[in-house]
Amino acid sequence: MKKLLAVTFLFAITLTAVAQNIQLHYDFGRAFYNELDKREGYHGRPQLTTTIEMFRPDSYGSTFFFVDLDYASGVKGAYWEVAREFCFWQDTDWSWLSVHAEYNGGMNDVAGSFNDAWLAGLTYSGHSEDFSKTWSLSMMYKYIPNTVNTSGKSQEHNFQITGVWGINFANGWATYSGFVDFWRECRPWQDTSYILLSEQQLWLNLNKVKNLDLKNLSVGTEVELSNNFVDKGFYVIPTLAVKWTF
Repeated sequence: MKKLLAVTFLFAITLTAVAQNIQLHYDFGRAFYNELDKREGYHGRPQLTTTIEMFRPDSYGSTFFFVDLDYASGVKGAYWEVAREFCFWQDTDWSWLSVHAEYNGGMNDVAGSFNDAWLAGLTYSGHSEDFSKTWSLSMMYKYIPNTVNTSGKSQEHNFQITGVWGINFANGWATYSGFVDFWRECRPWQDTSYILLSEQQLWLNLNKVKNLDLKNLSVGTEVELSNNFVDKGFYVIPTLAVKWTF
């Protein structure tokens, strides 16, 4: 546990030096679903999560990462994704095709390490002329090492489809952003699972409030929609959140 605390906090401090935003979410999953509350051998779904997020374009493409730190009487888990786009083909002034490479992984104090996953594929991206609307669609091969089903058959080779979007509207007062993932992975409760996960965020940007120096602060919500992700079946889990943008 001490090792987990040390690694996650040092990692968070390092990343905040370059992160574009930090978010704090209060999660209602335990209040909405009894099976996600505390039970034997499990601390329950965390009620607080810190998300550290960065996106940075360059002349060769872009780099994106996020880190989630989950809290329940201390840090109970850390999960991160890092993705790199290599852009070589521009379709129009507002859209392009790129090569996508990604890593996912993490750990928590109950299950130990999450399954590592390595992904590679193609991404088609675009934006509006004023960049108020952005989107991307990725089709990827997903390699999850050392994964076997309950029959002992390997299921290391999988796939993932990811869509990402961002929309600024109401003259910059509001932002609607999110992603949707659909992939295959062998889960503890199901040999071959087809998993759907979408997190959609709606933010009120307080930089528009006159006479208040809140140019970096947003308040809002995130709604997680999932099927076969937190457990068997479909879940809708909202949060209340604040975000500080650098």
